[in-house]
Amino acid sequence: MTAAATLPTPTGSGSELELDGRSLTVADALAVARRARSVRLAGPAREAMGRSRALKQRLIAEEIPIYGVTTGFGDSAHRQIAPDRAAALQQNMLRFLGCGTGPVAPAEVVRVTMLLRANCLAKGNSGVRADLVDQLLALLAVDALPAIPERGSCGASGDLVPLSYVGRALVGEAPVLVDGRPVPAVEVLAGLGRDPLRLEAKEGLALTNGTSFTTAFGVLAVGGATELATVCDLLTGMASEALLGNRGHMNDFLFDAAKPHPGSVASAANVRAVLRDSRLALDSEDLFAGGMGASGFRELDRQVQDRYSIRCSPHVVGVLRDVLTWVGGWVATEINASDDNPLFDVAAGRVQSGGNFYAGHVGQAMDSLKVAVANVCDLLDRQLELLVDEKFNAGLTPNLVPRFGPDSPEAGLHHGFKGMQLCSSAMTAEALKLSAPATVHSRSTECHNQDKVSMGTIAARDARSVVELAQEVAAIHLLAVCQALELRGLDRAGALSRAAVALVRERVPALTVDRPMDGDVAAAAELIRSGRLSDLLAGTSTSG
Repeated sequence: MTAAATLPTPTGSGSELELDGRSLTVADALAVARRARSVRLAGPAREAMGRSRALKQRLIAEEIPIYGVTTGFGDSAHRQIAPDRAAALQQNMLRFLGCGTGPVAPAEVVRVTMLLRANCLAKGNSGVRADLVDQLLALLAVDALPAIPERGSCGASGDLVPLSYVGRALVGEAPVLVDGRPVPAVEVLAGLGRDPLRLEAKEGLALTNGTSFTTAFGVLAVGGATELATVCDLLTGMASEALLGNRGHMNDFLFDAAKPHPGSVASAANVRAVLRDSRLALDSEDLFAGGMGASGFRELDRQVQDRYSIRCSPHVVGVLRDVLTWVGGWVATEINASDDNPLFDVAAGRVQSGGNFYAGHVGQAMDSLKVAVANVCDLLDRQLELLVDEKFNAGLTPNLVPRFGPDSPEAGLHHGFKGMQLCSSAMTAEALKLSAPATVHSRSTECHNQDKVSMGTIAARDARSVVELAQEVAAIHLLAVCQALELRGLDRAGALSRAAVALVRERVPALTVDRPMDGDVAAAAELIRSGRLSDLLAGTSTSG
């Protein structure tokens, strides 16, 4: 059986996305990551690419030295070669950059990388043929993905090393992964009725000299963090109910009128929606109605104020929401940019060299995003501690073990969520460690030509890792708070909390005796990533 015969079915064309280099959105890229959209090159973009290629050919014929086209790369830029040798230079570039290390990037990262590289070239400033984009999209359509090692980019002169693996797949010199197994790219291309590309001048450089790998991690981090913010609001409301909290901490006066940071206003409104019909978390006036009596003193059976991890949750998650506002804008700009060098200015009839390959904006955005996400991860871990610790959980069982009678043979044998809290704490510590900035650790590379680099790729990889850790901590929290509400009395919880528990119980049963829960965590994390939990809050009223 040939490789082509076992290729995945191409993504359906019902929701086809046209690449024009200008209008791609983060949501579009996330859909391609999930194989929910097919992609093709827009006609006007194809024409624009033809015009910039014609300019390139004219300038080459005039024997004008053009960086990376008729000169060497980096500090070898002072070495000019004859026009008839320019194509061989590009092929060699893809070869000497094939030195990446580390794990192979996840499939969704590679899909977005291919999409973003195609969109950059579609902008029509790179002087390359539309054939490059067509070849990229042909492989993407059947999910034949270059095996890109994660390590090896400083995010400066583009993601040179990672993107060389994309280029070598297009020319048939590297394997691609089909359903996770390596297949020679030349076999896959043959099955698609395509030949390996024979590169022209500039084309190897155009494929590698950009931020597409960095920004792919950034796109996925933004998507995951956006989902996580809403899930955290839901979990805070559920935890407040399980802990018999004070829903007055979320009243609109405190946010809309008194301290109206947009992200905090939105998060508080979400938590209010969860608690609106709760008979577990009550407002202060309901909690402490009635006087103290003649003695002038009484012992309250509930705290007047909840602990910070509940009461201040909108001020933590709100920061993430507001960071996402500008981070999302920066990423949207980057995915529609000519992050290449040099660029061909067709209107002026000249080639222009600059530094658009520099991932400074994406790196700074990711360093900021991962700090905000790590704080949310820590918040969830602190809420989890309140739920499992019998000193703080307002009468719930220790570690949320089932309620066994004193004469039960199971009494004292079970430890419930004790291991889960240990795992959550470890993952939170790892998220906090990864939140240290990467972009300040610039290295001088490539014979001091790249003497100030962005480190954006490392920042973006770290951001994606922090988001994944936070999703898994949220998954443990979700399982714990469902168990806690069932122990407390699910019938007294609000409608949104009951709906969330129902979604979880479709996938994970309640904990009745100690059991391994790694599969439960994976199922809950997948539920979080699916968007079904955050959908519960979609369209809820923001009035308090």
